[in-house]
Amino acid sequence: MKKSLFQFQMQEKIFIKYKISDVIHLAAESHVDNSIENALEFAKTNILGTINLLELARKKWNKKKNNLFYHISTDEVFGTLNESGIFSENSKYDPHSPYSASKASADHFVRAFYDTHKLPVIVSNCSNNYGPNQNKEKLIPTVINSLINKTKIPVYGDGLNVRDWLYVEDHVEAIDLIFHRGVIGETYCIGGQNEIKNIDLIQMIIEKYDLIQQNKNSSRDLISFVEDRLGHDFRYAIDISKINNNLGWKPKTKISLGLKKTLDWYLND
Repeated sequence: MKKSLFQFQMQEKIFIKYKISDVIHLAAESHVDNSIENALEFAKTNILGTINLLELARKKWNKKKNNLFYHISTDEVFGTLNESGIFSENSKYDPHSPYSASKASADHFVRAFYDTHKLPVIVSNCSNNYGPNQNKEKLIPTVINSLINKTKIPVYGDGLNVRDWLYVEDHVEAIDLIFHRGVIGETYCIGGQNEIKNIDLIQMIIEKYDLIQQNKNSSRDLISFVEDRLGHDFRYAIDISKINNNLGWKPKTKISLGLKKTLDWYLND
């Protein structure tokens, strides 16, 4: 409790010192595996941390105009899809991991502050991000670092789980557009339109890595199938119709180019 109060006081000082007029809230504990082992930390950061920022914005802005609390969330709050279907702004919430449950809760608090306090908010839910400088615990950096160090590449279950991959620069462009032109109270889904099975993604990374390194022998023998993650969602996919029709955004980076740029960064870092 004392630690939470101290953090709130520090955030309050920052709000006052820098006269914060808008918040783009991306901060979160985001690795699903870690949330399975330590759900409480995810609740503290993703739920209480969001409430702290919402309270500060409510108190400091005091219903002034021209402020915005923009909350960036995930498509994982919607649960999982089968072979067909797609997530949209109207999808029901059905989180399956402590991580996605914490983000779902944060989304609900943001909307509650909009309804109760008229706090100017926008929410966006995005698909899996990737690109340079990503935390090493994420899938694509894990694969690349395993290739560089010639260690086993862990693949959950049969590797057939499907994800939609959004290149980080495309996401940044969408965030900038929503921040400046989005409608208060609205939600926007942001997807990369790059659906691919985990095992196919890993093999694509291996092929590109071997080509860049001019390896005569394929690095595919590093693939190691491991026990599946608990509560592993099968498939994610996002309908970008709303942000495309209303704000003119769509992703520019195909997965092949995005992986090439990502590999180049990790190999030259």
